[in-house]
Amino acid sequence: MTEIKKLTDEQLANYVRTNDQEAFVEVVWRYQNKLLRYANYLAHDEMKAADIVQNSFIKAFINLNSFNLKKNFSTWLYRIVHNEAINELLKHKNEIPILDKMDFKSSENIQDDFCRKEIQKNIRNCLTKIPLEYSEPLSLHFLEEKSYEEIGDILRLPINTVGTRINRAKKLMKKICQKLK
Repeated sequence: MTEIKKLTDEQLANYVRTNDQEAFVEVVWRYQNKLLRYANYLAHDEMKAADIVQNSFIKAFINLNSFNLKKNFSTWLYRIVHNEAINELLKHKNEIPILDKMDFKSSENIQDDFCRKEIQKNIRNCLTKIPLEYSEPLSLHFLEEKSYEEIGDILRLPINTVGTRINRAKKLMKKICQKLK
């Protein structure tokens, strides 16, 4: 039996397609937290994010045979989540999102926790004030650690456009965060 955990994502996709569909659970284990974080960033709602990711995994499983094994599997998955999130946002565009408070579970100083929460709240607040076309590439690059090429594949944008949007997002973030001080 193949050691599933040692397979690359692309090898795992092929293994699921050709040998054992139940091995798809390894894909879920590898990507669940990352995709939840990304979907939550887009939807600003943990429950919606969970639904988006669940639906994305279902679509990925159903459409696994259409995945090109020569491409990057994680980019393909992020693209599915992106599409699901955009569809969800369009369905509920008139709703007002409620941002959940960040919860730090640590035994550190209460003052440190408070400062961290305030910083994260301010950053999140700034991100929500930037148009999605700028905040999404910024989030993918800095929070999800995706390369410009991967972001281009996920968002279906040329690499130069990705760079431009990230630079504009940084400038917008700086202006917004300065106003909040």
